[in-house]
Amino acid sequence: MSISIGMVGVGSFGKSFIPLFKQHPDVSRIALCDLNEERLAERAKEFEIAETYASLDEICKSDLDALAIITQHWLHGPQTIQALEAGKHVYSAVPPLWIFGNNTDEALQLCDKLVATVRRTGQLYMLGETTFFRKETMFCRQKAAEGAFGEFVYGEAEYLHDLSHGLYEVIKRRWGDQFGPDKTGSTPMYYPTHSVSALVSVMGAHMTEVSCQGYTYPNDDWWREDTINACPFCNETALFRMSNGAAARVSEVRRVGHPNREGPIRIYGTEGSFERDLTGPKWTTKDDWEEVELESVAEPLPRELEELPTGHGGSHAYLAHEFVDACNTGRLPRINVWEAMRYLVPGIMAHESAMRGGELLKIPDWGDAPE
Repeated sequence: MSISIGMVGVGSFGKSFIPLFKQHPDVSRIALCDLNEERLAERAKEFEIAETYASLDEICKSDLDALAIITQHWLHGPQTIQALEAGKHVYSAVPPLWIFGNNTDEALQLCDKLVATVRRTGQLYMLGETTFFRKETMFCRQKAAEGAFGEFVYGEAEYLHDLSHGLYEVIKRRWGDQFGPDKTGSTPMYYPTHSVSALVSVMGAHMTEVSCQGYTYPNDDWWREDTINACPFCNETALFRMSNGAAARVSEVRRVGHPNREGPIRIYGTEGSFERDLTGPKWTTKDDWEEVELESVAEPLPRELEELPTGHGGSHAYLAHEFVDACNTGRLPRINVWEAMRYLVPGIMAHESAMRGGELLKIPDWGDAPE
């Protein structure tokens, strides 16, 4: 069996996935779609792809089986829903959706609409969360499956990404000609999936309650309440209660004197624990610790993808294969819409808590994925 797939958004990030989908042995046909005519023509020539579309509306009318949506983050939610309604399986870049301002009710309504659309249409949805397939996360899932952690008691994860490490350029590029002082200051906890996914996928538990604190940088010219995001916090740190009784801390930090690091994790159990920081990964027990060699940690990949360039700690190839294999076999992707909500919604509620001065709030949950 094989599928046909369309790439929606072929900018700097979307471009990196084109060869992974094109050379996958179970993809029989690939098309490209972008609003920028010049960029679309360049990518079509570069990757020798003849089939192109000038808009999402146009590609949704095609007979392609699936779409990979790698566009601006605030478009992911509505574009995913449109594609699902058009009968397409959907791979979405992170985050699953985005709401400007501090409208928690609107964000949760869009989450509910996304889950309901997947249920009603019967189409497959997968979130392209890179941390799920980082080697340290895969190692910890293996240890959890072996029972090496014992009972989980506590976990920590953070995304330390200072504004100076490319974020300014990313936001400016995404807005294009519309960029201005009112487009700055994206809410840190609205992009929690790199951090939350590690804890949730390893522990096999979800977050149920949260209290969060925000940090306001003095005289900040980027994070301000008079922007489209209306977020005063450059950094947000949350403490969560989890469904397995463990506690977890997540920090989304955008002003920090630290090298850019996505998703460092520390997960502690009654019998064993995992820590990773700038000195490297370590496995600990009650009596000792050892350095962990992660290079050999892997899952099976088609031979055609093994030597291709892959970003975010080697995760891109795994993400492309997980989606293609799910579409071909009809199984749910591991990062399905129910799992995706458990990566996103804790951050939405954490920001609401921070805006309320740290109030303890319940976290809505859409349940486990259907069998």
